[in-house]
Amino acid sequence: MASIQESLEKIAAIDGAVGAALVDYQSGMTLGTIGGGSMDMELAGASNTEVVRSKKKVIDQLSLDEHIEDILITLESQYHLIRMFHENDNVFTYVVLDRDKANLALSRMTLETIDEELELK
Repeated sequence: MASIQESLEKIAAIDGAVGAALVDYQSGMTLGTIGGGSMDMELAGASNTEVVRSKKKVIDQLSLDEHIEDILITLESQYHLIRMFHENDNVFTYVVLDRDKANLALSRMTLETIDEELELK
């Protein structure tokens, strides 16, 4: 099992990772951040609670018996990846990746492994 900080450090080691945040989308509270450079990862992570809330609302309105695994937002130079925590769907990992340096498929697989090891206390 890994702590929040250990998990964030593993995310920061992903090729092309710019920064990451672990967020409770119910409260909008950021549980931890790493990296980001000039980007405020706490603000970015907390702000993406609206993206998660909106998508969950649509799933409920459509009566889909599904759960979000991840949400991908593609920008010109970055991927913004939101991955729902497997043990608690009120928590998500938000990761910013440089498109020129990151392998999106490998990054998603790595996040899945990190997610499985993360323990919230």
